[in-house]
Formats: sequence, structure tokens, C-alpha cells
Amino acid sequence: MNLNGFIYLILTLFIVTSCNLIKGKKKKSASSTTGWAYNDPKNGGFEYRSGYSQNSGPGLIYIQGGTFTMGRVEQDVMFDGNNIPRRVTVASFYMDETEVRNVDWREYLYWLQRVYPNDREIYKATLPDTLVWRDELSYNEPYLENYLRHAAYSEYPVVGVSWVQADRFCRWRTDRANEGILIDEQKLSPDLAQTGNKVFTSDGYLNGVYDGVEGKRPIKNLAKDGGNRRVNMSDGIVLPRYRLPTEAEWEYAALGLVGNTEEEVVLERRIYPWNGNQIRNSNKKGRGEMMANNVRGRGDYMGVAGSLNDGYEIAAPVKSFQPNDYGLYCMAGNVNEWVQDVYRPNSSADVNEFQPLRGNVYTNYVRGTDGKPTMDKYGELVRDTVANFTNFKDGDYQSVISESDEWKNDSIAFSTEQMYATGAGDSTPRISDHSRVYKGGSWKDRTYWLGPGTRRYMDERKSTNDLGFRCAMTHLGDSNTK
Repeated sequence: MNLNGFIYLILTLFIVTSCNLIKGKKKKSASSTTGWAYNDPKNGGFEYRSGYSQNSGPGLIYIQGGTFTMGRVEQDVMFDGNNIPRRVTVASFYMDETEVRNVDWREYLYWLQRVYPNDREIYKATLPDTLVWRDELSYNEPYLENYLRHAAYSEYPVVGVSWVQADRFCRWRTDRANEGILIDEQKLSPDLAQTGNKVFTSDGYLNGVYDGVEGKRPIKNLAKDGGNRRVNMSDGIVLPRYRLPTEAEWEYAALGLVGNTEEEVVLERRIYPWNGNQIRNSNKKGRGEMMANNVRGRGDYMGVAGSLNDGYEIAAPVKSFQPNDYGLYCMAGNVNEWVQDVYRPNSSADVNEFQPLRGNVYTNYVRGTDGKPTMDKYGELVRDTVANFTNFKDGDYQSVISESDEWKNDSIAFSTEQMYATGAGDSTPRISDHSRVYKGGSWKDRTYWLGPGTRRYMDERKSTNDLGFRCAMTHLGDSNTK
């Protein structure tokens, strides 16, 4: 074979191989059900993007799910009997690396002032209650005046926020994060003039209510018209909602057993978010250092001058102590943290083994005559409650039940206020549908409350100077990938 013939043979083999690769690629991008090609405008333009991998939202740490023993690990010193150990499974999710800070809340307030400059109602409803610092027998006025606003406390956890306010912050954060992603992807252009109900919300955008300003790189509509279209859920660009973690998620993440297992065996069940039975570091590096910010004994909030123990008289900056094995800071001490769950003393007996939660309320969008969801004056889509399972199978044996048979009614409108009371003749409810769980212990709590298994509750509309929160986000898809 001469040189020209050899070159011809090589070129022929290259062309044949290339064609086979192209054919193979076409097969991979075609439906295994119908054989029709995906993302092809010639056959209708059905779009499919394989290989989805979720991007972590700002500030979040990936928490791979699994099974664990949830509940009390120490003696029930309060004799509440409300946290019997039980084995449950938590799906993978994301959680904030730290508690939400004062600077984060000030950014929230700033946005509200910029977008709703003449609406004092929403601004006042969002302000933390700084009066939580006042105590009749303490000089706490400096914290009332400075803790939220002063630069010295920017990295400290926000306090004085109710569960209701924390839940609203999660929704606001979802919208700002997704708006930022769409702007970075150039699917939307920044719209600093948005105001009233003409504001970006994730639900409003995905449901076609909010249009915004189209960016420089819109997604092409592969249907016959060949125009542009908005991002939708199947594109995998927008994030799931930021939300408060469930009690099970919070406790699972706080224990951080990912660093304490070997071949599906938990080597040591933890009392705290670290190994051992004390709150000082037992490792060679940093031995003796405090692992959390709390009260060591009567009147001891920070130690003796010249040899302070945790070094903070109140809360501390959110990264002041060593993180647990998931990389989460201050899952014990500093401030208590709100979680999603409605409180019931018998939660261990009446929730599911997978993704346990009490407080599910299911809703649907309210739609107008045009079929589109309706908005309120702040651009939020209006929802109707279709089912409230807060009291579903609530067989709490500690309940004080009225003498009437009304409590036996299966109506979902029935309220726990009719079941729980502090005693005979007392109409004030002890536990209600507004009672929410909080966990973690704080700068003003004794060591007992630092255990992730402990739990307390408070009315979701109230707040204190040692109660904050952090956000979580659902992980979509394969738990073996972040």
C-alpha cells in the first residue's frame, strides 16, 4: 500500500468512527420510552437535561441523611416524659453553617425599606423585639440599644425574633437567593425598581405571575415558535425553599454522628455534639478549651477575670467555638434555635419513623378567573388551607380534656386550645397549636440543655434574648451526591 492509500484508509476509519460516536450520542439523548430525540425543535422540542446535581445555597452545609436514635440521652431531670428515645431516619438535607446573624437580619430590614419605603406596617412586623433584653433587676439597656444595630454585634446571632418572623425570613431568603441565581445566570436582569406586589418571588416567577426584565442569556423555547421562555422547575436552576429544620433534622445534624461511625455502627452515642461527657475539649490539640457558651454554675456566665472560661457574658459571634463533625457551629450553647415542629409531649409516640414532623398544613394556590394564582400586596401568592394535620392522631395522655365530647370531633378545624389547660377552671392553654419546639441550649442555660436530645417549647409569636434560629433546605435527588 502506497502512502496515499494509507492516508485514505486512516481518513476513512476516522470518519466511520466519528459517525458511530455521533449516532451513539443521539441514542443517549433520545427517549428510552418513545425513541424520540430530546431537545429537538424538529419533533416538538420536549426538553430534558440529564445529570442534575444540586447546587448548595449560600451559607449551607450538606448533611447526608441516615438513621439515628432520636430523643433523650440523659436522665429526664424535668420529668416531662416528652422525649422517649426512638429510632428514625432523616433524609439528606442542607443546614446553615451558623445561626442567622444580626447583619443578615439588617440586610433583610434594608431590603424591606428599599422595596416598601412607605409601608411601616411590614417593617415594624419584621423588627426583632429588642425589649427582650430588659429585666427589672439587671442593667441590660446597652444590649437593648446596641445588640441588633451596632457593628460590634454584627456577627452575633439575631435574637428577639419569633418563630413566625423566622419563618418569614426563610421565605424572603429563598426569593433573594433565587433572584440572585437567575441574575448571575443572565436569565433575568437586576430590577432595583421593583416595589409593591411587582417584586420577585420564587413562586410568583415559576407560576408566571412575575415577569421581571429578561436577561442577556434567556432560555430558548425549543417549541415551534422558537422564542424565549422563563426558567422552570425542570431546568434545575432555582433552589428549593429555605425553611426551618424539623426537630429530627436539627437533632440529627447537631449530633454529627458522621464522624463517629464505622461500617454502619455508631461507636459512641453522644450526649453533646462532640464525644465525651464534658463540655471542655478532651483532644490533645485545644485540651481544656470550652466547647460551648453557657452557664457553668450559679452566677457564672463567663468565668473569672484573667482566666475566663468561655469568655462571653452573653451570646458569642457565630463562629466562636469548634464546629461539629458536619462543620456546623454552635449546635450547643450560644442561643437556642427554633425548629419547625409543633410541640406535643408525646411526639415520640405519634410521629412517623421516616422524616418525623408534627405540624403539617397543606395548602393550594388561590386562582383568579384567568387561572393564574392571585397575589397579595407584597407579591406573595395567596394560599388556601386544604388540610391541617397539627392534631392528627394526637392521643396525648397528658392532655387536660374538657368534659364535653367536642374533642372527639374529627374536624380538622378543631383546635388544641380546647384540649390543653393548666388546671381545672383555667381557660389559659398550657400547650396550643401555636406551641413550637426549640432546641440547643443557650448562653443563659445550664449544661443539661446543651444536649441535642433535650427539647422545650414556646408560643410561636413570642421571643427571648437567647433564642435565634438557622435555616435548612431539602436535598433533591441521590443522597450519595451533594
